[in-house]
Amino acid sequence: MSRPTGRVLILLELLQSGGIRTMAELAERLGVDGRTVRRYVDQLIDLDVPVEAVRGRYGGYRLAAGYRLPPLMLSDDEALAVLLALAAGRRGGPVTTADTAGETAAAKIRRVLPERLGRRLDAVLESLAFTAAPGRLPHPDAEVLLTLADAVRHRRPVSIRYTDRDGRRSERPLHAYGIVAHGGRWYVTGTDPGIGEDRAFRLDRIAAARTLPGSFEVPAGLDPAQRVVSAFATAGYRYAVTLRIHGTVDQIRARLPAAVASVAETGPTEQADPADPADPTAERWLRVEIRAESLDWLPPVIASLDRPFVIESPDELRDLVSALAGRLASCAREV
Repeated sequence: MSRPTGRVLILLELLQSGGIRTMAELAERLGVDGRTVRRYVDQLIDLDVPVEAVRGRYGGYRLAAGYRLPPLMLSDDEALAVLLALAAGRRGGPVTTADTAGETAAAKIRRVLPERLGRRLDAVLESLAFTAAPGRLPHPDAEVLLTLADAVRHRRPVSIRYTDRDGRRSERPLHAYGIVAHGGRWYVTGTDPGIGEDRAFRLDRIAAARTLPGSFEVPAGLDPAQRVVSAFATAGYRYAVTLRIHGTVDQIRARLPAAVASVAETGPTEQADPADPADPTAERWLRVEIRAESLDWLPPVIASLDRPFVIESPDELRDLVSALAGRLASCAREV
């Protein structure tokens, strides 16, 4: 495609986005002078594209109302962004008419994509998982996402260049099991074969990803989304909090979701509990473990549970809970 022809197509895309485009704006975006812009407009008119000239102080060019646009011309990044947005939207709640429209729109876009790009985007959609209604998600780097999705689909090892939260950079191998949207971010979960540990990496911290030779096996029954949630609940932070709370799992999860805390039955040496362990609605003593950078937020959360509890560790949390109890009691006594 010659450069003038390419600029004519860019001009068409700008006009397709709607509204009036001034001569100065179009000239700047296209990198040409006003006379050349008018020549490009004439070329579109010769192709039966109804471009209208709008006169006046705020005039310029626009497409005629009701003009039926030609087939979409999407770059790799644009196609990926659209399909990711449609996929995320379908996880937002009960099925609606808009969800059905989103699904048919995704199918139409997929049908007109080049075969090479279509296969890569299919790999992305197959590898995605969502921990909840995802809301607005940032657009991840297209090449990183496409490479990781292909690795997930074909079970190929990858090498990633990663920067951790402390700013340390490293290059490490990864057996990628899935791509997960969680808490407003994208993650890839898998196993680091160098150390034999499960890991979850933020996509926005991955500078590059490349496929390595070989293949790997995915553990049976693996749930990538659950792995990411569990990784957050057990991540290494400043404080390791251990509680025993008398209640149901649902009561605890209402204030301490899986991404924040792990909940398990207490062992046989713990406080006696007559509840039937097979009954999920029966209240019992449960062990709750939390990793946290600070403890200030925990006393109000524990109080809001309104359940009997025991703080096993750390001692600092006992002091904070006692201080909160004192403030509440003092306020209650005031007239």
